[in-house]
Amino acid sequence: MPDLSTGAKAPEFTLPRDGGGMVSLSELAGKIVVLYFYPKDDTPGCTTEALDFTALAPAFEEMGAVIIGISPDTVAKHEKFIAKHSLSLILASDTDQAVANAYGVWREKSMYGRTYMGVERSTFLIGPDGILRQVWPKVKVKGHAEEVLASAQACSAT
Repeated sequence: MPDLSTGAKAPEFTLPRDGGGMVSLSELAGKIVVLYFYPKDDTPGCTTEALDFTALAPAFEEMGAVIIGISPDTVAKHEKFIAKHSLSLILASDTDQAVANAYGVWREKSMYGRTYMGVERSTFLIGPDGILRQVWPKVKVKGHAEEVLASAQACSAT
């Protein structure tokens, strides 16, 4: 498992994104990147998280930060999710979980006594230099986007 603590280099990725095309970390060099992993489009917690980040998107954009949500859902599902909720962030499709594995968020989970593999809701704040500035494992959605914004603002001030 890679070292994904604060101060480590963020793993590179290139993934298909909503609207066609690809998004890659290397293309965003020089920008603050908020990379958040979530389990599934259009579920209650994931919708709340996406809406919270969308509500704060202007403040992130003001400092030149880019928000990218990653889940195992397809690009087509991402596009429906964006249209249904008027989301203003990039959603990338990690259908083979390669990026989730690289970031250590593809984990064994359990619900109702059944175990399965899935995404552990996590967020990574990546500085303009590609270094992890802050990591939030096992995210609780309420208040999370505001907390990430405060950390991103502190990151942009340095």
